Amino acid sequence: MIKKFAVLAIMATVFVACGGNSAAEMEAKAKATADSLAAVAKADSIKMAEEAAKAVAAVDSAAKAAMDTMATKVEGAVTGH
Repeated sequence: MIKKFAVLAIMATVFVACGGNSAAEMEAKAKATADSLAAVAKADSIKMAEEAAKAVAAVDSAAKAAMDTMATKVEGAVTGH
């Protein structure tokens, strides 16, 4: 009777030990994590590019306004007003 319980205990231990994730499951989980990180990195890079484009547009706008102001002053100085 004790031998039967010992065999059952060993079988239960082996069953629990072997019941972990398979290599395919671990690989799929790693791929899903990598894909998720890649998506986050792509979204961050898109956001950074949009912010850079907004900054460039603001600088261009300020430069155009400065050039318009200087052109007006030069025209005024030339005409004598």
